[in-house]
Amino acid sequence: MHEIEKDPLKPDYAYLVGVWENGMEDDPDTLLDELGELVETIGIPIGGREVVRIREVQPRFLVGSGKAEQIRDRARALGCQIIVFDVSLAPAQQRNWEQLCEMTVIDRQEVILDIFASRARTKEAVLQVELARAEYMLPRLRGAWGHLNRQRGGGVNQRGEGEAQSELDARMTRERIAKLKLELEAVRRHREVQRKRRERVPLPTAAIVGYTNAGKSSLLNALTGAKVHAEDALFATLDPTTRQMPLAGGGKLLLTDTVGFVRRLPHRLVEAFKATLEEAVVADFLIHVLDCSSPDMERHRDTTMEVLRELGAENKTIITVLNKADLLDSPMLIQRRDGAIYTSTLTGEGLEQLRNMLAELAEATLKASELLIPHDRYDIIAMLHETGCVKSSEITDNGVQVSCNLPDRLKGLESSFGV
Repeated sequence: MHEIEKDPLKPDYAYLVGVWENGMEDDPDTLLDELGELVETIGIPIGGREVVRIREVQPRFLVGSGKAEQIRDRARALGCQIIVFDVSLAPAQQRNWEQLCEMTVIDRQEVILDIFASRARTKEAVLQVELARAEYMLPRLRGAWGHLNRQRGGGVNQRGEGEAQSELDARMTRERIAKLKLELEAVRRHREVQRKRRERVPLPTAAIVGYTNAGKSSLLNALTGAKVHAEDALFATLDPTTRQMPLAGGGKLLLTDTVGFVRRLPHRLVEAFKATLEEAVVADFLIHVLDCSSPDMERHRDTTMEVLRELGAENKTIITVLNKADLLDSPMLIQRRDGAIYTSTLTGEGLEQLRNMLAELAEATLKASELLIPHDRYDIIAMLHETGCVKSSEITDNGVQVSCNLPDRLKGLESSFGV
């Protein structure tokens, strides 16, 4: 990865380059706007930008040599020290660009990896980011020490110092990748143990998913009274957070906030963060949060659904929440999507409607039951009360008569204690 040291009194400026190929569906200017937000998130101001339209990808620079020189000259003229591409650059292309421009050249993947590295907090997230960065760097090590090869001669079969150093770095990186995978597997096993412990208190579960900066963490805070970190920034939350939400009638629901999605998310990050996103797979239903004030709302929806399909979670019951309704210019826009709930965590609009819908879905996972629990099994009675599913109870000579709504994971109690 490139370590970019910035003097706060004289910051480096980035020149953004979007590449549009024939047949692309996404608007390149919109993607470049998003890239600008990503770059500013890592503290680099934007000095200029342009969209390059190409008929076919050129192997050396992605664009033609003449266009590459134009981009270099424009970046220099604007005083930029960094060129950032909105598409992925092959390792060889990245080296070719840096040799041509004599400045740092990075792509969207590297920007996102830097953001994730700065935002990761839990051990699992830190390991996931380090693994993704190591896998990104491995093919880029070749040629990184090429300047040493030019310092000495040698026959065809004689290896230069640069080649030896490159091979050494590659071997160390591969060993680090293997070690990270083992550590990450151990953390995932620990997470699985934690999940099984949660299932011992078998509450219905919902996962909050959606595009980055749609307001997922703010919604979790509004519904549960939690104080999870939330800010108007991309990828403010990387680590899953679970909180209990009280339901009308005394029940409870477990709500989990998940990492936000983004278009052109590096595939290695989708793979690396699957453990984090598994909360969406095991949840009883999903809350899909969209920023209804964004002109790209439909694109954001498609991106999230694409990732959910990769996880095998697209067929779950999904509540669509159109958040940030307070930012809409016209109240008439609130009628534009049937079945969705418009909310504002700032004004409280729609939150009561959402709570009622969540209560209905949670109740649908329950089954009304009558149980007779023996007096020597008060542990079961305590568990039923902890889940909030007890409607009434009465002490009798034979045990405790309990009227309750059993969640799926406790329906086996009917075979043992059903009346």
